[in-house]
Amino acid sequence: MKNIILIAAPAAGKGTLSEMLVEKYGYVHISTGDLLRDVSTSDTQLGRTVSDMLSQGVLVTDEIVFEILENRLKQDDIKNGFILDGFPRTLEQAKKYDELISRLNIDLGSVIILESDYETLEKRIVGRMLCKSCGSVHNTLTGVNTPKVDNICNKCGGNLYKRSDDNRESFKTRYETFLEKTEPLIEFYQEKGNIHFVNSLDKETMLSGVEDILND
Repeated sequence: MKNIILIAAPAAGKGTLSEMLVEKYGYVHISTGDLLRDVSTSDTQLGRTVSDMLSQGVLVTDEIVFEILENRLKQDDIKNGFILDGFPRTLEQAKKYDELISRLNIDLGSVIILESDYETLEKRIVGRMLCKSCGSVHNTLTGVNTPKVDNICNKCGGNLYKRSDDNRESFKTRYETFLEKTEPLIEFYQEKGNIHFVNSLDKETMLSGVEDILND
């Protein structure tokens, strides 16, 4: 299976797509955020360093991120294909990642950009509600998994809540930052000829589009 770099704006469907590909094809899902959180719980010098950075709200350096990522990519389970979720985020990281996989003799695979219009993404963010008990995602604006009872989870009956940053102003800032950082990445991977754009309007369209790429 082709390795995948998955890049998407907030609420474009990275998590949903990753879950479907893991379940259907057995992909290994690699999120640098998850890797950092896992390492931060380990009783090692690196773990303590990362834990301190995360607790202080300090941005973890690229050097540390790449050290952790390299350790993950040396594990045997990635040989049948992996999804790199939301990384690289900058042109500099993309170049360093190229050097890393070249050294480890790992194929770059396909870079997939999930596309959706601004209004749809905004509704997914502003209308999003999460269950405190089971983590299920609901939405009051999109018509997808609308709470049948106000503030109550459809799945387990737990209480629903909104994240403090799930508002229009915050989303606008995050979206504009994403576009600014992603433009150089798109140009970088277009030169390599392995970038693809997939409509993420709904799950079925998104999965079908990615499958066409994987089967090409």
